[in-house]
Amino acid sequence: MSDKRHLPVYGVGPIYGAILILATVIGITVSVAGILDFSKVPFSKIPFIVAGIAVAAFGFWVWYSAAFRIDQYIKGNRLCTDGIYAWVRNPCYSGIMLMCTGAVLMANNFILLILPLFYWIFMTVLMKNTEEKWLNTLYGEAYTEYCRRVNRCIPFPSRKDGSDKQRR
Repeated sequence: MSDKRHLPVYGVGPIYGAILILATVIGITVSVAGILDFSKVPFSKIPFIVAGIAVAAFGFWVWYSAAFRIDQYIKGNRLCTDGIYAWVRNPCYSGIMLMCTGAVLMANNFILLILPLFYWIFMTVLMKNTEEKWLNTLYGEAYTEYCRRVNRCIPFPSRKDGSDKQRR
């Protein structure tokens, strides 16, 4: 493959990140304004805050583990499948999704728990229609096999045999 033909360094990440952050800020703002007070449960505040901090911290680690090393693979036209990429195909996007999910959890509002489902659906649709097509064109069977082993959105140890159908 030509060295001049590679994915854009940032991909669709800025669009995905901006939309998730905007949805999270709007949701939390509406909650803090008291509009969704009916869906807050007082006894769950501390567990939600603790869970939110843990999920956000894990999300930051996932994002950080990928953010500063993917450029070399993109510019070198190499498919990255090791490190955090052995656990999730889109760690930068997954990290943003997890950080926003952590923020939503800290808001302690059950209605806002619909947002992580939106994040996952949006990421799935966006990836299937953009970067997954690009990567399949560039790397063919190697990328298809990678998709069989590694989740798209949720970090999880990969399947060594790749026998599972395409993972989420």
